[in-house]
Amino acid sequence: MMANNLMNRRGDMFDMFNDMDRWFNDWNHALPNNNMKTDVAESKAAYDVKIDLPDIDKKDITLDYDHDILTVSAHRDSLSDASNQQGDMIMNERSFGRFSRQYRLPNVDRPGITAKYEDGCLKIHLPKAHELPHNDHKIEIQ
Repeated sequence: MMANNLMNRRGDMFDMFNDMDRWFNDWNHALPNNNMKTDVAESKAAYDVKIDLPDIDKKDITLDYDHDILTVSAHRDSLSDASNQQGDMIMNERSFGRFSRQYRLPNVDRPGITAKYEDGCLKIHLPKAHELPHNDHKIEIQ
C-alpha cells in the first residue's frame, strides 16, 4: 500500500510534464505579441502583411518603416466590460495596453507602401524597390 502511495505521489509530481503543451499554450496567451497574429507573404514584386488587431481603433495604430524594419504599434486603453465591473468575470484573456511588433522586410520602395484597416485586420502592402544594376567599378591602387 505504501509503495502505491509513493508511486501516486511521484506520478502527480510529473503530471505537469505530461501536459506541457497546455502549460506552454496558457503561458503564450500572456505574451503581448499574441495579440498581433500575422501572415507575411512574399512575391518577386512585394511583401504583403496581414495582422489581426481586433477591437483596436484605426487611430490607435502606428506604422513605421525604417532601415528595412517595419514596426507596427497599437494600443487599447482599457476594456469596457460590465461583467468585469460586477465581478461576474471568471476568465479574462483579452488584454489592453501597448502592443508592438517588428518585421525585417528589406529592399522596400518606401513611398509605395500602402495600408488598409478593416474588420479588425490590418493589411500592409510593401512593394519591393527595383534593384539598380551593379556596375563593377575597379579601383586602382596607387
